[in-house]
Amino acid sequence: MPETNTSPAELRELPAHELREEIEVLVVELFKAALLMEDDDELSLETSYFDLGLTSLKLTVLKQNLEERLELSINTNVLFNEPTVEQLVHHLTGLLAGPSAGSPPAQ
Repeated sequence: MPETNTSPAELRELPAHELREEIEVLVVELFKAALLMEDDDELSLETSYFDLGLTSLKLTVLKQNLEERLELSINTNVLFNEPTVEQLVHHLTGLLAGPSAGSPPAQ
C-alpha cells in the first residue's frame, strides 16, 4: 500500500480528484492498520467499517490519527454518520477542499 507523504497544506492545493485519491490512500492505510490487515489485503470501501470488524475504540484512535495527519478536527458523529470508508473519504475531501469543492451542502 503506498503511503502518502503529502502535507495537509499540499493536500489543500491539489485538484479535487487528486485530493480524493490522496485521502483515500491515507484512510485505507489507517483502516488496514486498525483492522490488522496486510498491505495486499482487499479493503471494501462500501462496507460499513463496523461490519469489517472495527470497534468504537479503534475508530476513536483512527479518528485521532486522521486529525493529526490531516491537521483538522473531525466531529465524532461524522464517523457514525459516514459508516463506510468511501463515505468518510468523501466527507474528508469536502473538509479539506473547502466550499469551493462544488459538493452539495450537508443535509
